[in-house]
Amino acid sequence: MFLSNAYAQSASGAATGPGTIEQLIPFIAIFAIFYFLILRPQSKRQKAHQNFVAEMKRGDTVITSGGIYGRVEGITEKFVTLEISDGVNIRILKSQIASTFNEGATNA
Repeated sequence: MFLSNAYAQSASGAATGPGTIEQLIPFIAIFAIFYFLILRPQSKRQKAHQNFVAEMKRGDTVITSGGIYGRVEGITEKFVTLEISDGVNIRILKSQIASTFNEGATNA
């Protein structure tokens, strides 16, 4: 009697959970969504900014990430010298240049 009860209890637990691959599929899907929605666009923006900074030349009018408006007076490997007023020059990192400023364009 005890032996048949023990056999019946062990036989009924034959159903198994999902395999390892089925458990990993949601994580892979989340990573793919994260990559295409966040990482890939960010890397495109970073490459565009690096190209912009590399093509910057003396005389360009730029805006820094801190909001300072000035004209490029000098460029070194890591730094840019901006003239922000007559005779007032500041030296900032190239990476802190946010964009160019076109006086003829209006921002809406």
